[in-house]
Amino acid sequence: MLFFLVPLVLCVFCLVQAISSRDDEIRHLKKTWWILLILFFPFVGSIAWLVAGRPQTVQRRQGPHERSASAFPEYDRPGRFAATDPRADEEFLRKVRERAEEQRRKHREQQEREARGSDEAGPAPEEPTA
Repeated sequence: MLFFLVPLVLCVFCLVQAISSRDDEIRHLKKTWWILLILFFPFVGSIAWLVAGRPQTVQRRQGPHERSASAFPEYDRPGRFAATDPRADEEFLRKVRERAEEQRRKHREQQEREARGSDEAGPAPEEPTA
């Protein structure tokens, strides 16, 4: 009974842990391969997961342009870059706003030209019928 229960519990534990781990934290193989390995070879796959695939518990050092966004955990992932200089960030946003306004202006001018073009043409004259 014990020889059946221990591998089953180990397999379920490792499978749940593999499924709930983030893709970028898993080592050596892709998440899908680890899950398949644990499913097809329960005891060996579980031991392999614990030794080689399980995410390390050591916190990764952040890069110079990374920040954590604890208020929005979906954005708190390794490799997410964020502005470190508020002035550069404001300059970027100002340029984006200017570009958006320029695009809106061009669109309005194009709409006005099309409206004037259709007004000048007027209705097509009817051809005399014979």
